[in-house]
Amino acid sequence: MFRFARIVMPAAFLAATATAANALDGVVASIKPVHSLVAAVMGDTGTPALLVQGAASPHGFTLKPSQAGELEQARLVFWIGHELEPFLEKPMETIAAQAQSVELIEAEGLIRLAPREGGMFEAHDDHDGDHGADEDDHGHGAFDPHVWLDPENARIFVREIERALSAADPANAAAYRANGEATMARLDVLSQDVRTTLASAKGSGFVVFHDAYHYFENRFEVRASGSITVSPEVMPGAARIAEIRASMKQLGAACVFAEPQFEPKLIDVIMEGTGARTGALDPLGAQLDDGPDLYFNLIRNMASAMRDCLAAGN
Repeated sequence: MFRFARIVMPAAFLAATATAANALDGVVASIKPVHSLVAAVMGDTGTPALLVQGAASPHGFTLKPSQAGELEQARLVFWIGHELEPFLEKPMETIAAQAQSVELIEAEGLIRLAPREGGMFEAHDDHDGDHGADEDDHGHGAFDPHVWLDPENARIFVREIERALSAADPANAAAYRANGEATMARLDVLSQDVRTTLASAKGSGFVVFHDAYHYFENRFEVRASGSITVSPEVMPGAARIAEIRASMKQLGAACVFAEPQFEPKLIDVIMEGTGARTGALDPLGAQLDDGPDLYFNLIRNMASAMRDCLAAGN
């Protein structure tokens, strides 16, 4: 059975050749990478509202009254799904009941990976795999929700965003189509650039703050040895920290990557005495300016951070 995501794609970075009709209002996106793609597809037809702003994380996020007001007025709401943004599940049924909900994790053809089980991943390689969205042998929470970190999934998002925007605003369908095509072309160049950037980093082990990078690793053939915490809501205790330190020495992990949303001092405790270097990865674009370029800068910055830290010891 085919699934169709309820979608909102990022406003187009390149101006569409078609002239936009009246601006489309009432478009809302959950997180910055989704907002970026929606802005890219929308182009000059309008500006989507963003819910999770700045360095905030969707993990444990709480809506402000002003954001609840945006949902109440929304025509289209684009989000990954309740696996990533549980704070939106009830508001989508109540506050935004009149809006079209576009859950991108349900998009047809999306690559979806099963969650990795535990902090150190080397024992679970045989369980990894790609799962198309037309498979029905799953339940909610069966997928790692960080799907946007594979640019091939971003291509599917763009297609679904274009479809949803065109259905809601047929007068601007030509503009959405042109913007979507321009965005697809940029995504092709992005993937090629990232492969080139990471060529010197393959084969080097590293540890991440939380297990958010499975899709990026899978696409670009780099491999985390493990994570400090599987879920960022659960901070590791002393026993877990000792386990990670021992595993890092055993696996020869070259780098530990922090994230701007979470406590950096914990990384210092983990690294002490291991000889590992440190870097930072920003899977949500917390430190980037919102807009159609954010997604591309986010992926490129992740690749550069990995290369710089991992290649430093070579």
